[in-house]
Amino acid sequence: MDKFLYVAMSGAKETLRAQTANSHNLANASTNGFRADLSAFQSRAVVGSGYASRVYAQNSTTGWDQSVGAQMFTGRDLDVAIQGDGFIAVQARDGKEAYTRAGDLIVDANGQLMTKTGLPVLGDGGPVSIPPNNSLAIAPDGSISIVPQGQGAETTATIGRIKTVNPGNAQLDRGEDGLFRMRDGSDAPADANVRLASGALEASNVNAAASMVNMIELARNFELQIKAIKTAEDNGAASSQLLRT
Repeated sequence: MDKFLYVAMSGAKETLRAQTANSHNLANASTNGFRADLSAFQSRAVVGSGYASRVYAQNSTTGWDQSVGAQMFTGRDLDVAIQGDGFIAVQARDGKEAYTRAGDLIVDANGQLMTKTGLPVLGDGGPVSIPPNNSLAIAPDGSISIVPQGQGAETTATIGRIKTVNPGNAQLDRGEDGLFRMRDGSDAPADANVRLASGALEASNVNAAASMVNMIELARNFELQIKAIKTAEDNGAASSQLLRT
């Protein structure tokens, strides 16, 4: 069998790993602001005794798709979409600063501005609090203005500004929670040049059709590797039979 069985087995395992990344993308095809995982196969030589004639494939995540998702108009005051590059600063579950492109915001029962997933949105001085109001508007620079409850439009006041950052994609890593963080562990400085579009959301940048085609291709590759494993088993049985005769 030489290294045939090992090559087939490792091929099946790495194909399953690629299917995991592809399935994760498909599962988030409707997640606002989601960035698709990128994965690729690389050739690796099988080392060991005998002639170096066997090569197996190894799959690894090579980063994330940096393209911008389509913008969808919602007309909702608390929905914002980032125009071009940049991120919204939020407080992650561990209490540290992280960044997201998902702009479907809500105000909780305590008046705190949150993401739809329950993460506090950060302003220049920490989490943003929203007082009771008749109306609310978010400006392109992230400034939040309200008409206080029981007051008229002439009392419009700016209560804070959403912290937006743009450190550059090369400076960011994405965690398993889908949030982005600075590679050096620091907090990115606020960038007033990042612009927001109110009443709109950025869709996921996952190409659902391409991901479905990739899923079918990976499934066929897996079947091929399983057939190769069966062939290696049959070859081994035939070799044993020849040795017994």
